[in-house]
Amino acid sequence: MALKLTQSEFEIERDIDKCISCQVCVRQCSNDVHYYDSEDDIIYSDNIKCVGCHRCESLCPTGAIRISRREAAFRKNYNWVPNQLKNIYKQADSGGVILAGMGCDKPYTVYWDHILFNAAQVTNPSIDPLREPMEIRTFIGRKHDKLDIEISENRREGKKIKLKRKLFPQLELSAPIIFSAMSYGSISFNACKSLAAASFKFGTFYNTGEGGLHKDLYTYSKNTIAQVASGRFGVNKNYLSKVAAIEIKIGQGAKPGIGGHLPGEKVTGDVSMTRMIPEGTDAISPAPHHDIYSIEDLSQLIFALKEATDWTKPVGVKVSAVHNIAPIASGIVRAGADFIAIDGFRGGTGAAPQVIRDNVGIPIELALASVDTRLREEGIRHKASVIIAGSVRSSSDVIKAIALGADAVYIGTAALVAMGCHLCQKCYTGKCNWGIATQDPYLTKRLNPQIGVRRLVNLLKAWSLEIKEMLGGVGINAIESLRGNREHLRGINLSDRELAILGIKHAGETW
Repeated sequence: MALKLTQSEFEIERDIDKCISCQVCVRQCSNDVHYYDSEDDIIYSDNIKCVGCHRCESLCPTGAIRISRREAAFRKNYNWVPNQLKNIYKQADSGGVILAGMGCDKPYTVYWDHILFNAAQVTNPSIDPLREPMEIRTFIGRKHDKLDIEISENRREGKKIKLKRKLFPQLELSAPIIFSAMSYGSISFNACKSLAAASFKFGTFYNTGEGGLHKDLYTYSKNTIAQVASGRFGVNKNYLSKVAAIEIKIGQGAKPGIGGHLPGEKVTGDVSMTRMIPEGTDAISPAPHHDIYSIEDLSQLIFALKEATDWTKPVGVKVSAVHNIAPIASGIVRAGADFIAIDGFRGGTGAAPQVIRDNVGIPIELALASVDTRLREEGIRHKASVIIAGSVRSSSDVIKAIALGADAVYIGTAALVAMGCHLCQKCYTGKCNWGIATQDPYLTKRLNPQIGVRRLVNLLKAWSLEIKEMLGGVGINAIESLRGNREHLRGINLSDRELAILGIKHAGETW
């Protein structure tokens, strides 16, 4: 027998006194962890197969199962930590790249948690959002330098104000939150439908990712942002004309500098028709766009997409947060983009090489502050909206992002968690027990779109209420008044250099 050095990551503890051998765990586990011995009337579990999704634990009717993380007792070594050893064992067994789902889970600084808000006091009274109007609507798109208006007056109708020139196309959000790019193929149709229907119901938008737009989701096309990625999957005139906005995907935070890969086993009949590729073939997006090698090339694609849609839709560009993100963003704005989406290194993904996910890119907080500062210094901040992504976990993260300079945020992982995701980080296997990151028809049914929509809308409603509460506490009654207003922020436990990049003062510093 070949020597296997890999060990289980999780341990399954079963209380035999509570277990009634109902086999719910056997039927529910897509990884074949549990199996029933009919002769002994006992259910056994294979720890090595467990991915820590906790579905069996959640659904066990008697509470007989408990899943815990198993830490192997390796000899203590500050250089050769257990994860490094386990990865070497895995690669010595497989000879392949270690893949990982979701975002970076390394203990790097989460800057949201080191930023505090100011509060209104005596000279700047707070506002009660229950009794006073509070505006959290946001408009995404290019803005004019100034508004030229024409005022006419007559006795019957009084004064009339008319714009002399037409405004650029805008996306109107009822709150500054959009569902991030997640393609049909990487997630199930039921998950896509939940995101689309929730966007329509709440008054926001969702992003198709690079997988095209399924024909059954055309109903929600006015709440859809369509991606044009390097693979051009599903891109055609009808696709572009149906949606509300277009986003050119250059990179994403979880895997900057590399392309995408959807395994052939996830390319089912519906996925193949939507992506316009043969069924069962791998969908590989090259790392670069082979028609973009300069800002001029990017500008040409932006204007081609605007021409193809009669200049009626905002066209944006999505890039990863990297060290030189500020000049990159400046170039994108000057290329004609109506919005920039910047994805930090904690951004989620269905599959990424672990070495890329954990070691490439920078935190979104630093990238956002750098970009907002650069665009303001160059006098072009109004020419494009800024949307950020990469582990936005709560309403406080949202409002801190707005104060640092964002117009809106993308949420991806938070939306999946709202639908039931337990962050087992095995999305790339296609065996999601919660019916989210899978194309298996049996598993997909586990996510009821009606329940998914209700939970997503509830999340957005709850965050909106909290945003209003925080705005009122700061003494501001409109989200637009907070954007880029960093005087309301203070840092704690951060170095002077970090504070300088973020553009905020340390806690305790006066105005």
